[in-house]
Amino acid sequence: MPRRLIQLYAGLLLYGASLGLLVRAELGVSPWDVLHQGVARHTGLTIGTVSVLTGAVVLVLWIPLRQRPGLGTVSNVFLVGLSMDGALWLVPETSAPALRVVLLVAGVVLNGLATGLYVSAHFGPGPRDGLMTGLHQRTGRSIRLVRTAIEVAVLASGFALGGSVGVGTIAYALAVGPLAQLSLRMFATPAPERPTSLVVARGGLRRRAIPWRR
Repeated sequence: MPRRLIQLYAGLLLYGASLGLLVRAELGVSPWDVLHQGVARHTGLTIGTVSVLTGAVVLVLWIPLRQRPGLGTVSNVFLVGLSMDGALWLVPETSAPALRVVLLVAGVVLNGLATGLYVSAHFGPGPRDGLMTGLHQRTGRSIRLVRTAIEVAVLASGFALGGSVGVGTIAYALAVGPLAQLSLRMFATPAPERPTSLVVARGGLRRRAIPWRR
């Protein structure tokens, strides 16, 4: 449990910091942050605050989808946005092309590693991932189709609001998946076991899983 908690919170903080680096690179951000950036420009809120508010709204959408949040889900809503704003406060703006590329690469790599770090802690999905899996279960459509539809809709909405789309957006889309997969292997922890009870069956006793909820 201590290791899993450390992984969860370290991963979420690093995840938010990686998004801040992508914003500072000014070469394009992840699809959801295109939306956050666009909303921030029209409201005067920080992009991290918009991320927190968006996560809370998405979490409300879980209710009709009958999704159940875990500790990681709720922590994700608040910590990622706060960490993102913290990184933006610490890392100054730069106009040097070479430094912007370094920030882009560092942001993408750190994001992939942080994803595997907090996901492998097994404390529940982030609000946006839960929306994806919930829609998949309710509609019967494939995960690939649901995720693509969500991200295209979010990206188009954010771009219309003035969010930043560029080479960084493409780099993020192509590289984060493989990096996250590698990170999941690096930081893998055993999933919590469901408690069992003994029940009488023909031939003796057998174990039956008790429903386990995060």
